Amino acid sequence: MSIKRSRPMSRGSRNRDADVPSFLSPAKPPEPEPTWEGDVAGKPDDAFVPYALTTKFERGALINHPKFGKGVVIRAEGKLIDVRFQDGDRKLGHAG
Repeated sequence: MSIKRSRPMSRGSRNRDADVPSFLSPAKPPEPEPTWEGDVAGKPDDAFVPYALTTKFERGALINHPKFGKGVVIRAEGKLIDVRFQDGDRKLGHAG
């Protein structure tokens, strides 16, 4: 038994980019990683949020830690953040 199509399929008129799965499309270039000199140094004190374990932080957030000083969040995954301080990077907890 054959199936008769009521309307012939058109070829080439559809948007081919819409059919490409997202994992095959070209990846966006990664955002540049925040640096202490470029993102922290010279910022006013009121731009920094006091660090607290109960606060949720996003990438790029400016924080002021009581022991390590001023820093910028370079990565936030789960309940851990990586923060770039003047003396180096540290892993800290947050409410993520």
